[in-house]
Amino acid sequence: MIIKFKKINPEIGTVIPAPDYATAGAAGIDLAASLRGPLVIAPGERAMIPTGLAVDIPGRNIVGLVFPRSGLASRHGIALANAVGVIDSDYKGEIICPVQNNGEQPYEIRPGDRIAQLVFVPVIRAQIEFTGELTHSARGEKGFGSTGR
Repeated sequence: MIIKFKKINPEIGTVIPAPDYATAGAAGIDLAASLRGPLVIAPGERAMIPTGLAVDIPGRNIVGLVFPRSGLASRHGIALANAVGVIDSDYKGEIICPVQNNGEQPYEIRPGDRIAQLVFVPVIRAQIEFTGELTHSARGEKGFGSTGR
């Protein structure tokens, strides 16, 4: 599948790394911070980090999901404030990542730092139908923690 990206920042591919898969087995395309200079995010703060990119998703049966980078989260507490970003096929604006510092130390994001990853996933559009009864399951209506530890 071909996915077209629009460079909003002309420095994409030179100063700022172009979107790419880091390894042959990677599921997500790395997205880099398209900043003019370093930005420090204090503990508990969040910042909107531009990527300098827009994407042309070819049809409503595909969605782009923006995930945090696990290394940033595990080592520094850096995550996406919205957990997972959803890029609908009809959104044509810049991909912006709401980065949040859940760590205990200030964290500096430099121009070109990889800040998130973009995964393309098939979408199934549901037809909504109301009913008075749901099909039976062994779990039933048991909620949080009901399946064990």
